[in-house]
Amino acid sequence: MQRNLVVIPLRLNGQGPFNFLLDTGINTSLITDATLRQQLHLRTKQRFLIAGAGEEEPLEGFLVDSMRVELTGLHCASLPMLLLSNDVLNLSGYVGMPIHGLLGADIFRSFVVEIRPQEQEVVFRNPETYQAPRGRRWARIPLDIEGNKTYVTLPVTLNDSLTLPLKLVLDTGAGHALSLETTSNDQLKLPAQHLRTQLGRGLNGYINGYLGRITALRIGRYRVPSLLTSFPDAADVAQRADVFRNGNLGFELLKRFVVIIDYTHNRLLLRPNSTFRQPFEHDMSGFDLVAAGPELRRYVVGKIQPDSPAEVAGLETNDELVSINLVPTAQMNMTQINNMFRSYHNRMLLLVLRRPSGKLYTTAIRLQRQI
Repeated sequence: MQRNLVVIPLRLNGQGPFNFLLDTGINTSLITDATLRQQLHLRTKQRFLIAGAGEEEPLEGFLVDSMRVELTGLHCASLPMLLLSNDVLNLSGYVGMPIHGLLGADIFRSFVVEIRPQEQEVVFRNPETYQAPRGRRWARIPLDIEGNKTYVTLPVTLNDSLTLPLKLVLDTGAGHALSLETTSNDQLKLPAQHLRTQLGRGLNGYINGYLGRITALRIGRYRVPSLLTSFPDAADVAQRADVFRNGNLGFELLKRFVVIIDYTHNRLLLRPNSTFRQPFEHDMSGFDLVAAGPELRRYVVGKIQPDSPAEVAGLETNDELVSINLVPTAQMNMTQINNMFRSYHNRMLLLVLRRPSGKLYTTAIRLQRQI
């Protein structure tokens, strides 16, 4: 698991391993690393335009011959895949390790998939012989499959006086906890306290919008209070609305459970793990990092939020983050760095950065909870 995403090593046509993100939010699996076309001798067929969340134009992709997919200890049936003409997503830079594609919903039709975030394990089971676990701690939520996507309907308490049943895409490829689309229901309003920010990146570029907190979400027998929620701009999510929904449920929430996704029997099973009661926090520094270099162990400053702790501390776009509290960042992965910058309010961190000119710059940043 890296940056609230599930990374699966697999082999394609006998070669690899290649790293793919496990993503119930897309239908057809996607090869994002265009260099695999030559390495795997792929023949492209029909051209497609791939629309998803984001502010940019749809991506260009090509259908390739069905790929023979091998997971650890398992041989899957051949799967259709789309190949992007260019790696515009730069998932490797975001995750901080080589990422070659997205393994979509088609794999979930073949297996019962059990995700154990704390153990860093994913188990694929035969749906014909699978026996679901029993016990009071397991929540069982019905899955609805429409238009090649999977949905759950959950009661969401927006404030002390309003609870709505909302239809949510089950999206293991989304790094947030919950995303709600205000145009889907007139009663869906921004919380009184909200933050304008860049919410992340979708298939079609950056997603802009607001962050706020809803009062609670109930998932089976479990109540999740003060849930950090994204409210994307309508223009950035309109293209993906092939079936009506109110938003999506992401892995920042799901990772607090042992997750069993069973398409065959239309059910989602969840059991809380020891992280269940941890608070939901947003980045408290106000800047983005992108992993770069041959080993993806150089961390380069991207966008800086105006009036943020990062701007106050003097960080500039294209600075390279060299160390945090005297620990070299080359010894850290992106998840560890990300967790430090969302650790707790008023924490002081000593940063050493390298300017593009090569000059070293030392500063202290005080983390501030913005929402």
